[in-house]
Amino acid sequence: MTRDESWTEARRYPPEVMARAVQILEAVRSGATVPQAVRRYPLPDGTCLGKHALVHAYHHLVDSGTWKDDSSLLRRIRMKPVRTLSGVATVTVLTEPSDCPGMCLFCPTEPGMPKSYLPDEPGARRAVQHGFDPFAQTASRLEALHAIGHSTAKVEMLILGGSWTAYPAAYRQRFVQRCLDALNGFDSASLEEAQRANAGASHRNVGLVIETRPDGITPEAVRELRALGVTKVQLGAQSLDDRILELNHRGHSVADTRRAIQLLRAAGLKIVLHWMPNLLGATAESDRLDFTKLWSDVDLRPDEIKIYPCQLLASAGLAAVWRRGEYAPYSTEQLVSLLAALPPPIPRDCRVNRVVRDLPSGHVIAGNRRTSLRMDAQAELARRGKRCVCIRCREVRARPLDLGELRLEDLVYSAGAADEHFLSFVTPDDGLAAYLRLSLPGTDSPTLGLDDLDSAALVRELHVYGESLALGVEEAHAAQHVGLGRRLMMEAEAAAARAGYPRLAVIAALGTRNYYARLGYRLGETYMLKDMRAAGSDDGGGA
Repeated sequence: MTRDESWTEARRYPPEVMARAVQILEAVRSGATVPQAVRRYPLPDGTCLGKHALVHAYHHLVDSGTWKDDSSLLRRIRMKPVRTLSGVATVTVLTEPSDCPGMCLFCPTEPGMPKSYLPDEPGARRAVQHGFDPFAQTASRLEALHAIGHSTAKVEMLILGGSWTAYPAAYRQRFVQRCLDALNGFDSASLEEAQRANAGASHRNVGLVIETRPDGITPEAVRELRALGVTKVQLGAQSLDDRILELNHRGHSVADTRRAIQLLRAAGLKIVLHWMPNLLGATAESDRLDFTKLWSDVDLRPDEIKIYPCQLLASAGLAAVWRRGEYAPYSTEQLVSLLAALPPPIPRDCRVNRVVRDLPSGHVIAGNRRTSLRMDAQAELARRGKRCVCIRCREVRARPLDLGELRLEDLVYSAGAADEHFLSFVTPDDGLAAYLRLSLPGTDSPTLGLDDLDSAALVRELHVYGESLALGVEEAHAAQHVGLGRRLMMEAEAAAARAGYPRLAVIAALGTRNYYARLGYRLGETYMLKDMRAAGSDDGGGA
């Protein structure tokens, strides 16, 4: 029995429920809205059938051959559609509890949990339920997404739970292997076997993300990250003021953050910075000044950012400081005002992933308890006649596209020892349909001992937005699988050739290697490579 079959067995519904679900689906196929159909066919006790039962019945009808696959119907009955509207399905897993090299005042310390995590956070609950087992966490999340109607053909794996680089090397390798085993559907004999299998798996890994501290990033650590298949690193910078870092017992410096970002960028890894306003010793004014450094300092300039206002938690050391009257958390109103006034505007090439941590409010002993700060800040921006133009706010998501109206933008900026090109396809109303990050390293770029990167330009990210579609599926007016990625790669190849780089390296995730192979790339040690001189003789440098 496959994993999907076992999930179906576990979620089997009584025949009368299945019959009612089929009636509802037939009504929806005939033009009724889901609410109309559900009300038309209630259960015998008068209650309405939930969408999870409709999705279950839909899959049963398609898998049995009774109905043909109908993606438009599935879209109408799908639960929580936002989960895959950024183009991929995200699966989050947590590492087991372990010591952390930091002694941060703001971090909660909960028994049996990784440092800084609470047992009743949404992702943490699943980890606790499965004993922090990577295979079980991954498999259960895939099953849950499938059960509510989402495609899991393309999966971004987020490995969270503390400082990844502080875990033993053997644990790190085994953890990634078991996550891949769950995606592949079988137990592998080695990490290498699991990585090879994922290139053709039904659940392909299109991004592998870890989180760690800046002082955990060294050239050796970067080489290991690439060997594991990591493509993105979440880095806990927290503050860009050494005084604030010291007051909060962070244990690293701003110089460590700058050095870590330089190393990660040189390897082509995407960089997500965590930034925390309202730390001990900070004020609204100092936070605003701190935020400007993210963009004014060319050695920072993150690709993505998570804004985590410091929250006062009972099990954190900061609680004792607050009780002594030496710390005051911002109110919700102060935070909204701060977020709406942060200068400068967040650049078009950066994605704001979060604006507050999704913590159960019962753990917060003073200060803000609202988890809707992003919406609150956006409303305040609108009141001031402004809007956010970050990547997340411009994603096309499920909006229909006219490919002929898309325009190509090339945003160029300096970052570290490289020139970065943010190539993107944009709609007339500034919606973001697809983008590519091309890095052209300078002579001062850090040396990492990665032969693949010798004299190479780097594609650090290629992302096509819109609803996540199964591999090989095309839909009218959708962004995915209509050639936008290929066109951006051609633009990147042309730019690299014009700049004189003899080859182009792509930090391709395991599940995307076959895609780049079809574009003429070959697998080096861990990157996909193309010789620009050969490409130029064939097709004008990829243009």
